[in-house]
Amino acid sequence: MANYSTQTNLDSVFQALADPTRRAVIQQLASGPASVSSLAEPFSMAMPSFMKHLDVLQAAGLVSSQKQGRVRTCQLNPNAMSDAEDWMGEQKRFWEARLDALAHYVEDH
Repeated sequence: MANYSTQTNLDSVFQALADPTRRAVIQQLASGPASVSSLAEPFSMAMPSFMKHLDVLQAAGLVSSQKQGRVRTCQLNPNAMSDAEDWMGEQKRFWEARLDALAHYVEDH
C-alpha cells in the first residue's frame, strides 16, 4: 500500500493529467523545453488562464520552469510520473492475474 506522501503525489499527478490542455502541454514538452508563449500558442485562451494550467503542472511536479530575461522556459521533470507508473503497473499486474484466473476457471468448467 502506498504511503500518504506517495498517495498525495499520485492524486496531484492524476489531477494534472485529467485535463486535455495540460496533457497537450506535456506532449509538447516531450520534444524538449519550450517557452511559455510557444506552449500557449495552440490554445485559444488568455495567458492568465493558460498560466493556471502551468501552475497545476508545476504543483504536481511534472513541469519546472526558469526565467531568463523576459522569457520563461518550461521543461518536463523526467521522474515526475514514476509513482503513477508504478501504481498503474501494480494495477495492471493485479487485473491480469485476476483475468488469467478467470480464463483458467472458464476453461476448466
